[in-house]
Amino acid sequence: MAQKVDKAAAAEAKKARKAASKARRKQIFQAFNMQRKEDKALIPLMLGAFLVVAGAFFGVGLVWGIHWFLLPVGIAFGLLAAVILFGRRVQKNVYTKADGQPGAAAWALENMRGRWRVTPTVAGTTQLDAVHRVLGRPGVVLVAEGAPHRVKALLAQEKKRVSRVIGDTPIYDFVVGNEEKQIPLRKLQQTIMKLPNNLKPAEIDTIEKRLSALAARGAQMPKGPMPQGAKMRNVQRTIRRR
Repeated sequence: MAQKVDKAAAAEAKKARKAASKARRKQIFQAFNMQRKEDKALIPLMLGAFLVVAGAFFGVGLVWGIHWFLLPVGIAFGLLAAVILFGRRVQKNVYTKADGQPGAAAWALENMRGRWRVTPTVAGTTQLDAVHRVLGRPGVVLVAEGAPHRVKALLAQEKKRVSRVIGDTPIYDFVVGNEEKQIPLRKLQQTIMKLPNNLKPAEIDTIEKRLSALAARGAQMPKGPMPQGAKMRNVQRTIRRR
């Protein structure tokens, strides 16, 4: 009986893996079609990357007399180069569309690779300016997005509030934007991931508890006039996780 259950479970797991693999392939194909329609240079660039890499392997093989042996290797690496190029073009397109949109920084932070603990909109205004908090090995990272003349004060206020409960833990702060001393959206993840490791995992857990206690004090309605035409539910969504 147990063997039948194990076989059934194994079959179900195999079926789930196949379904997930099929879904991923479908998503990649859809992304490729969308990117191809918007990016006319995509296919020529991918083809060029493939031919250059494969040709380089074949050329090296000719020198050593093993070109037919290296050709399959060159084809494999050529396909890899084309796929990497495709991924970067898609990523660039996504960031270009998201740049300047409210919540774009929060989206970028929540999609970072690694064990980052992201809390979107720990502070905000009715004009949809926001400060997001990231906790990780470097310490606490505060990321602001919105109008520069408003987020500067908002960021300073949140930094002061956080520093009261985390002691000497390093605090980094960035403002997302394309002006001087700001971080472009496309470079936000890379900038944060390059920060030095200052905390151990146990210390991160302790600090997270302190920050959770700080958040548990309750959120207040952001200060400032209600923007013309703004909907109340948008404001509530902006501060819902403060």
